[in-house]
Amino acid sequence: MQSFFAWRYFRSKKSTNTINIIAWISVVAIGVGAAALIIVLSVFNGFEDMVKSLYADFYADIRIAPATGKRFVADAALRKKIQAVQGVAAITSVVEEKALLRNGDMQSIVTVKGIESSYTKVNAIQQHLVRGQFATGNIDQPGLVIGAGVENAIGLGFEDAALPLTLYVPDKKARTIAQLEGLNSYQTVYAGTFLVQQEFDNKYVFTNIDFLRYMLDMPAEAVSAVEVHCANASVDKVQASLQQALGSAFLVETRFEQNKSLFKIMRSEKWIIYAMLSLILVVAAFNMIGALTMLVLEKQKDIAVLKAMGASANWIQGIYLREGLLLATIGGGAGMLLAAIVCWAQVKFKLIALQGNSFLIDYYPVKMIWEDFLLVGITIVVIALLASWLPSRKASVQNFSLKS
Repeated sequence: MQSFFAWRYFRSKKSTNTINIIAWISVVAIGVGAAALIIVLSVFNGFEDMVKSLYADFYADIRIAPATGKRFVADAALRKKIQAVQGVAAITSVVEEKALLRNGDMQSIVTVKGIESSYTKVNAIQQHLVRGQFATGNIDQPGLVIGAGVENAIGLGFEDAALPLTLYVPDKKARTIAQLEGLNSYQTVYAGTFLVQQEFDNKYVFTNIDFLRYMLDMPAEAVSAVEVHCANASVDKVQASLQQALGSAFLVETRFEQNKSLFKIMRSEKWIIYAMLSLILVVAAFNMIGALTMLVLEKQKDIAVLKAMGASANWIQGIYLREGLLLATIGGGAGMLLAAIVCWAQVKFKLIALQGNSFLIDYYPVKMIWEDFLLVGITIVVIALLASWLPSRKASVQNFSLKS
């Protein structure tokens, strides 16, 4: 019955047209706020999803590293123990070290990553090759697959690809590395160039793991980490099983735990954007307060009649709370529907393009998730209830006379 009164009050013609205008302004403001929230959050989801996919192509599902120190021995027994864990589809060993890559007079500090032939079963970096081929050679003829940023830093043009590149790594037997004499050096050949994103492209170089072990004077089975690919299994469950099997001597991290700061920042940014855009709904709430206050004054006689018929103060208050929820539902529902249409059109037709040529895609990525719609809906309801409380309370406690 209270909802029936609220609907009649919304539809009925008011004695003062200003009440209708303010009510519709609040509806439009709520609709704009809801649409803005859904669209911006969906675009943010799209960028977040894109970044996660890039990291998924560079970082393995799970990385096993020593809890202390830089190296450990991944012998056959340890590898067998890792592969025995349910959900583990493939593993590969890697060795990482800082190095100096030199092309003639041009040089760059890089992180060189020695990999096995099974690396491509765990990682999809080869899909981002833009020149050459993903071939790291062998211990006698090592090849380098370098990031596009590194390629630019050392001035390597495609026509220079046949020229040898010199790789310098620290000599742990040397007393000083202030001079090049404190470094081990070896001539390598360029194999290919990958392009993922700037963080990786400006830093990483891939080569053969046996060659890098030789350069670093490491034992045959020594590694920096073992990377794991999970198939048709929960990564978190596999991580827990691996940690239990390997013990506290090893640090077992998922892809997201390897990049905690990045994903924490991305999550924080999303909440900041949500909070800022919610201010639009707060502004709409002030319009709603004005519209409901004027409606209470408009319906003084109705309130007096209802009270004379025995309606309680809480029952009267419920009418105007529902009136506020009705305004919010109409505005919020229309806004979310509009946002869904806009997001669908962007996904389907790529209507809004990204400016510049420095992005991996040329349009704004969009990903709608139901949690965002639920969050925005709850936000609208909460703000509507808070905005409606003061006018509804005034209607319930104030005594109005039937006399004209």
